[in-house]
Amino acid sequence: MRGEFRRFGLGHHIGPQGETGQDRCFGKEVVPEAHPAYRGVMRQTTTMLEFATPGQGFTEITGEIARWVAATGIAEGLASLLCRHTSASLLIQENAAREVRADLGRWLDRLAPEGAHYAHADEGPDDMPAHLRATLTGVTLSIPVIGGRLALGTWQGIYLAEHRRAPHRRQIALHLSGE
Repeated sequence: MRGEFRRFGLGHHIGPQGETGQDRCFGKEVVPEAHPAYRGVMRQTTTMLEFATPGQGFTEITGEIARWVAATGIAEGLASLLCRHTSASLLIQENAAREVRADLGRWLDRLAPEGAHYAHADEGPDDMPAHLRATLTGVTLSIPVIGGRLALGTWQGIYLAEHRRAPHRRQIALHLSGE
């Protein structure tokens, strides 16, 4: 299969044309005995955080996630977040200008408006539009951890997007693996 690499031992690969070689990472050879993934010292930890939302809108949760990451003691790794709901979602967005979130909310309203044109309305007229908005924005995030901190940009924040009108308690599952 073109472009596929098959592993056949620590730090070696077979390339798409059958060539073999040492694994490389950022232009440097991976030395298996020196790499934590090969020494078996990679750690992982999980938790569940719960957040109260005031109703439809965006609740910044960056601080809570960052505090949890720092408390784990893992300096380098990958944080995975999952919103355990189908009418709420997660996104990374600008955390400086409120207008960005207001514009994003209006845009989602236009893409998935409330109305009687949906077959699914078991929990009210905002039910199906909430599912559509969660589909558009996504329920998972993966964020690198570098130096014990989330590798977010200067103006980036993690937001829990509530797509229902009523307040809810939302659970976010977190998993961090690294060293």
